[in-house]
Amino acid sequence: MKDYDKALRQVTIGEPQRVDGPIQLAEYDPEWPRAFQRERVRISQALGARARLIEHAGSTSVPGLAAKPRIDIVLAVPDSADEPAYVPAMELAGYTLRIREPGWHEHRLFNRSDTDLNLHVFTVGCSEIERMLRFRDWLREHADERDLYLNEKRRLAAQTWEYMQQYADAKGELVEAILARAGAPPPNLTERERPG
Repeated sequence: MKDYDKALRQVTIGEPQRVDGPIQLAEYDPEWPRAFQRERVRISQALGARARLIEHAGSTSVPGLAAKPRIDIVLAVPDSADEPAYVPAMELAGYTLRIREPGWHEHRLFNRSDTDLNLHVFTVGCSEIERMLRFRDWLREHADERDLYLNEKRRLAAQTWEYMQQYADAKGELVEAILARAGAPPPNLTERERPG
């Protein structure tokens, strides 16, 4: 566990948020898409044309799927590694940069103090954007796959975790199997693995 903690600290700005217990899932809430739309407007106003794509992703974007009540948003910018081009504007709009992963698709992650969200930032054309959106769309269209995923989420959520990312990583094998059935591109093997 020490190696996981060390790897997480290398990419986290500030202290990593600990869970130290089971993951709390909430039943699907029709408020989640409305929360996403509110954030979409905020991001668009903050970045203008620099925001090339803003999409609701993750479990809160799939009707009927229980989820952690945290809105996942995918944002594509011209170059996610070019932080001066967008981070100051995002901070002025109330977003806080929490994760910097140069070794994983130059991923950046923001949170907000007034809305429980994970805003994932990638460069336009990044394969991870396609994978995230393909997973969302597949679960929206295939109730059997959504139920399979939900059962695994519930099973894993009941376990004790130190960090949220450990729970996310534990779902990885099933996520990859579903993505393969959805025809998504495989993970980019030229990029380093995430912490864990």
